[in-house]
Amino acid sequence: MSSSAPRIAFLHTGAVNIAPFGALAAEFLPGATVVNYLDDRIVADLADEARVDSVPERIDDLVRAAVAGGADAVMFTCSSISELAAPAAAAAGVPVLRVDEAMADAAVRSGRRIRVLATLATTCRPTLGLLEERAALAGVDPEFTSEVIEGAFAAVAGGDRPTHDRLVAAAIERGAAEADVIVLAQASMASAAEAVSVAVPVLTSPRLGVERLAESLQVR
Repeated sequence: MSSSAPRIAFLHTGAVNIAPFGALAAEFLPGATVVNYLDDRIVADLADEARVDSVPERIDDLVRAAVAGGADAVMFTCSSISELAAPAAAAAGVPVLRVDEAMADAAVRSGRRIRVLATLATTCRPTLGLLEERAALAGVDPEFTSEVIEGAFAAVAGGDRPTHDRLVAAAIERGAAEADVIVLAQASMASAAEAVSVAVPVLTSPRLGVERLAESLQVR
């Protein structure tokens, strides 16, 4: 990392995450320069057989652009692409972090019954895979269940945040009755956690992820 304030690249698949991550960077990395890279078709293309194979190369291109622009670290803010972070990091030469890794670590420490909530089916698989990976590293064997919340993604994509948050909050309440910890798979779901109070932890990725990003830069 250069001796001046760090330059952080956030790689987004939705513009909705740009402002929240900028605010978290200002909190945890005051003085850092933030550069946002956005491909807002990736999530749709992950579900498109004709285009899904293009996603890894597009991600690599964005990471290369971030490094060429002087980024000291790159963070993927979308859980749907987090499994592509390791391959991208191998060629990047700078840390490439998954926003949800710190959340996954917290989840496997929080209880045996872990309930994963997502608003996109394409996010459930990588999130469950990450949780299994982090559980194995921690030497624990949790029980995982998951739910894709119908209608929530369409609501937030259409600008209806209140409906999204209401649907996610209802799913949190349902899941809390049968779980030790709730994991919200997508960064865009974080606002819904503020609208509900349940007896188990409800984990979201943005704050934990950016906090780990800041810690990784301090170590360097």
